[in-house]
Amino acid sequence: MKDISMHILDILQNSVSAKAKNISLVIDEDIKENRLIVVIEDDGRGMNPQQAERVIDPFFTTRTTRKVGLGIPLFKHSAQQSGGDLRILSAPGKGTTVTAEFILDNIDRPPLGDVANVFVLTLSSNPDIEFKFRYIFNKNEYTFDTVEVKEALEDVSLNEPSVILALTEMISENIKNLKN
Repeated sequence: MKDISMHILDILQNSVSAKAKNISLVIDEDIKENRLIVVIEDDGRGMNPQQAERVIDPFFTTRTTRKVGLGIPLFKHSAQQSGGDLRILSAPGKGTTVTAEFILDNIDRPPLGDVANVFVLTLSSNPDIEFKFRYIFNKNEYTFDTVEVKEALEDVSLNEPSVILALTEMISENIKNLKN
């Protein structure tokens, strides 16, 4: 995948498929520490230790529609190629946490990509799931929570086209402001 946001999209979709009711995305970019950390956590069905260990194998998948699962193996490869790594913590009935760490100045680190767009498209496609997003840049933080947004929007749906556009622009602008 050409950027990290595509990996994030894939893992968010895994969380949706695992019947999560709450999904959290944290991106922690620290220039001084020279690291970029992506954490995706859900309260979905989770995996037993054997499944969590095997999920990095591209020929293992829990899906019945195909016989390969490339998302996590490719994400792990991308992190390792840029001097980092990927970890998975999971328990049946408790959910899963995927943590990928990248070395920021590594020449092989893919660009972050359009995280705001990926995040908003995922939440707008799944309005019954509660999503949280935290972007941390050099210890400064921006937080987005669908519970708060739904309260503010009242009867307007998150999958309304004008809402999708407004949320994408708002998140992008807040990330941009955080970095300035």
